Amino acid sequence: MCEFTVFLGKEAVCKDIVYAKVEAGKVFVKDVLGVSEVFENCQIVEVDVTSERLVIASTKQNQ
Repeated sequence: MCEFTVFLGKEAVCKDIVYAKVEAGKVFVKDVLGVSEVFENCQIVEVDVTSERLVIASTKQNQ
């Protein structure tokens, strides 16, 4: 099975992710053990299966 490491920018924020969903400006992810994390004000910007990387980015603009 393919498990992803999630990166927020260049920082790895979680590993062994097997599920991801974007809804209402949030990215929901779940790992192989069923543990969920939510990243608010984010979007998925890259999915690289070969490298097992899922990259998310903030949708908030700097003010």
